[in-house]
Amino acid sequence: MTYSVVFMGTPTFAVPILEALIADPQYDVQAVVTQPDRPQGRKRVLTPSPVKVAAQAHDLPVLQPEKMNGSDEMAQIVALAPDFIITAAFGQFLPTALLDAAQIAAVNTHASLLPKYRGGAPVHYAIMNGDTETGVSIMYMVKQMDAGDVIDVVKVPITAQDNVGTMFDKLSLAGRDLLLATLPKIAAGAIAPVPQDEAAVSISPNITRAQQNLNFTQETAQQLDWHIRGLYPTHPAYVQVAGQRVKLIQVTPLPETTDVAPGHVVARTKKMLTIAAADHSVLRIDQLQPAGKSVMSSQAYLNGAGSQLTSGDLWAEEPIHE
Repeated sequence: MTYSVVFMGTPTFAVPILEALIADPQYDVQAVVTQPDRPQGRKRVLTPSPVKVAAQAHDLPVLQPEKMNGSDEMAQIVALAPDFIITAAFGQFLPTALLDAAQIAAVNTHASLLPKYRGGAPVHYAIMNGDTETGVSIMYMVKQMDAGDVIDVVKVPITAQDNVGTMFDKLSLAGRDLLLATLPKIAAGAIAPVPQDEAAVSISPNITRAQQNLNFTQETAQQLDWHIRGLYPTHPAYVQVAGQRVKLIQVTPLPETTDVAPGHVVARTKKMLTIAAADHSVLRIDQLQPAGKSVMSSQAYLNGAGSQLTSGDLWAEEPIHE
C-alpha cells in the first residue's frame, strides 16, 4: 500500500527525512511545505530553505505560506487530504483544521526527549545546559507547541566534541530512521502513544542575540564551553575584546585553577592562549574569529591581533547589553 504524504520542514535537519520519504516506495510525497525564502548573508540575498532546494531537485510542488492559518496554501493541503502530514522543524504553529486533514495521522519529528525542551531550539539548550544525551521524539501533533502524545523516542549521546551542527546531523539521521520505522506501526494501529508529563515540561525558545554574548565573570570555563558549542554554528557566541566582537568557535576547559581575575590572560605562549573564567577556572582558546576576519587558530591570532597580549592583560571585557 502507498501512503500519501504532505511534508513540512525548513532547515537542513529536515532534508534527510524528506529524502528518505521520497526514496521509500511506501510513500507518495504530494507536496512540500517550507518557510518563505529569506534574505541571508551580509548582502541579504534572498535564499530558499534547504528543504525547498531538496524538494525542487525532485520536482515536487513547494508551498511557502508566510502564515499557515487561513492561507491559500492551507486550503490546498486540506484539499489533498493526505494520509500523513509529517513535520520536521517546520517553524510555524499548525491550526487544528489543518492537522485534521490528515486521514491517518499528523506527526512531528522533534529533536528532543519530550517533554524536555519543547520549542524551537531544543538542540541548542541541551548542549548549553551540559546534558550528556538528547534524542528525537515522534509525536502526534496538536495545536499546542510540541505537546502531543509521544509515539516513540530514540536517545543520542552528546559528546564533549559535539556542537549544534554535529548534533543536528546525528539527530536528523536518528529521526529519519525512527520515523520510517514508526509510520507503518501508526498506519496499522500498532502503537501505544504516551501522554506527556506536564510537570516535567521544559521550554527551549528561539535563541536571542543577548544569549550570544559570553560573560567570563559569571560563567565557568565548562559553562563557557557548553555555551559556545550550544550556539555554533547557527548563532556563534562572542566576547568583547578591545571594543571589538570576537566570535569563539572552539575552546577547551582546563583542569587547572587560577587566581587571575575573570576575563584576563592566564598564560600566553606562541601557540596557546588561556583566559580566566568564573570560579577560578581556566579556558583555553583554540579557534576564534575576530570581527571582519576568517576563522583562525589561536596561534594565528597570537601572531596577529593578539601579538601584544601578556599574562594578566584584560582580554574579555564586560558584556555589552543590547
